[in-house]
Amino acid sequence: MERPRSVARAVPALEAQETSAATATPAKSAIAEARELILKRRAFGRSFGKKLAAGFSVLIAAVSIYVLARTLSGLDLGELRDAIASTGADQIAMAAALTGVSFLALTGYDALALRQLRLRIAYRTIALASFASYSVSFVLGFPLITGGTVRYWIYSQAGLAAGKVASVTLISGVTFWFGMVFVLGAGLVLRPHAIGAVDQLAPAVNLALGLCLIGGLAAYLGWVSLRRRKVRIQGFRLQLPGFSASLGQIGLGLIDQCAAAGVLYVLLPQHAQLDFIAFAATYVFACILGVASNAPGGIGVFEATMLKAVPGVAHEPMLASLLLFRAIYYIAPFVLALALLGAHEAMRRWRGLREALERANAQAEEADGDERLSSN
Repeated sequence: MERPRSVARAVPALEAQETSAATATPAKSAIAEARELILKRRAFGRSFGKKLAAGFSVLIAAVSIYVLARTLSGLDLGELRDAIASTGADQIAMAAALTGVSFLALTGYDALALRQLRLRIAYRTIALASFASYSVSFVLGFPLITGGTVRYWIYSQAGLAAGKVASVTLISGVTFWFGMVFVLGAGLVLRPHAIGAVDQLAPAVNLALGLCLIGGLAAYLGWVSLRRRKVRIQGFRLQLPGFSASLGQIGLGLIDQCAAAGVLYVLLPQHAQLDFIAFAATYVFACILGVASNAPGGIGVFEATMLKAVPGVAHEPMLASLLLFRAIYYIAPFVLALALLGAHEAMRRWRGLREALERANAQAEEADGDERLSSN
């Protein structure tokens, strides 16, 4: 029996499709396997990188604890008390003033980030969000979580979405690191011999390292000045600031880091003859180690580094200055931030209650008016 013509025509076409599908299947399968292999390698690389970073953090913390324990074991508590008592009121006042300068520069971090994102927020809101977020994250650590949460709580009340708040946090973090890199690089370039006594490297090596850091910042400025650049950080796609905004970031970071280093510098014994540029670079290096250790506020790591790195100051006076530094630059702003956040929340709730009462009164008056009209 003959096939119908339509079926006869369709059979070769179906056979051709089956043949092409059979040949295409291995190619598609190979592409899928290659993709899966690439994704697995990337996942392995990220996992290995996280484990390596965690191991490095633990190593820094362990070495710092060992150094700090060895240093504290030979400490004379009487001399420590005397060193704290001998700190003058003028030193305390100057340290408090420099703390204010540092935190004022930190509010500029958020202002610059919001300007980059083309968002308009009142400065009093920016100042509260920035001051509170940095005060909390400096003490508790993990700035992306602690500082980001405080920022979101305040900025969300001003209408900012979670993604925008995350962008502000990340851009502010970049500004913070710009300041650290610039201060460290400038110190290595300008005072290679003095820092050589701290890091035990040859002055030529310190100079080369400093030039690399400053050159890296200069290359970055040139890179962002050519055209708009976008990067992906922590899953967020950000447009990087241009040349002028990046220059502003470096300037704010420089003011912040120098003021913060100045807080500890003025608390040192009056007889300590230390070059401020070399001291500021040492301070920044200690901060970087503290951040790398993931310890809250770099506690322990920062102290161990400064105790070993700063020349010409005995351990008791140096530790006394470090304790006062923690109290003035970390604890006092943290307590003030908690008080301001409490006052802010109380005022917000009071405004909400007052608005609710005003609405209730308006509705009651409107209802009374309707009753009078209906009775008439």
